[in-house]
Amino acid sequence: MSQSHALSDDQVSQELRKMTAFIKQEAMEKAREIQIKADEEFAIEKSKLVRQETSSIDTTYEKKFKQAQMSQQTTRSTVANKTRLKVLGARQELLDDIFEQAQKKLGEGPKDKAKYEVILKNLILEGFYALSEPKLQVRARKADYDIVKKAIDKAAKEYKENTKKSVEATIDEENPQPEGCVGGLSIVGGAGKIDINNTLEQRLRLLQDNALPSIRTTLFGKNPNRKFYD
Repeated sequence: MSQSHALSDDQVSQELRKMTAFIKQEAMEKAREIQIKADEEFAIEKSKLVRQETSSIDTTYEKKFKQAQMSQQTTRSTVANKTRLKVLGARQELLDDIFEQAQKKLGEGPKDKAKYEVILKNLILEGFYALSEPKLQVRARKADYDIVKKAIDKAAKEYKENTKKSVEATIDEENPQPEGCVGGLSIVGGAGKIDINNTLEQRLRLLQDNALPSIRTTLFGKNPNRKFYD
């Protein structure tokens, strides 16, 4: 049988130092592993937080950029609309002034008796063609009765030459054109139910409505935003 020998103090000390060194080595390696893992987790978490913050900053910037764009567009639109309204207002003032000047000049028409008689004849003739009745009445200014009678005769003659039909028109002296009428007349038919207003004021109003688009084009050019024309 082998005999067991008791360890000396030196041997015990050596064994303790070895065990201590081993445990210490194991602890250091474990600590390194923990540190490495902690660093990796820190790096991952840091990267995650950086991405989140970057995304948040990008989102905030994009939102603010869009808000700035919308604000800029709104400002541009507001300025453009105000400018457009000013331009339209100035154009309308010009058009109003043109027709106002035309209104003032209406009274000059009857002063030239020869030209005025031709105008009246054509206005009467237009009524003859429109109503196409054998008997009609004409309502005119009292001051124009003499010249209107001449115009009626000439209009009736021309009407008969063109249509081979006779028409008799008389002045309705009971219903003259109201005071303030600058000229022209109206032709009444249909037993008094149809009244074609051919006064100079009404003709100017019709011109203002019908010729306004062409006048705008002449003065201001074609509208680039308009796609369709009558």
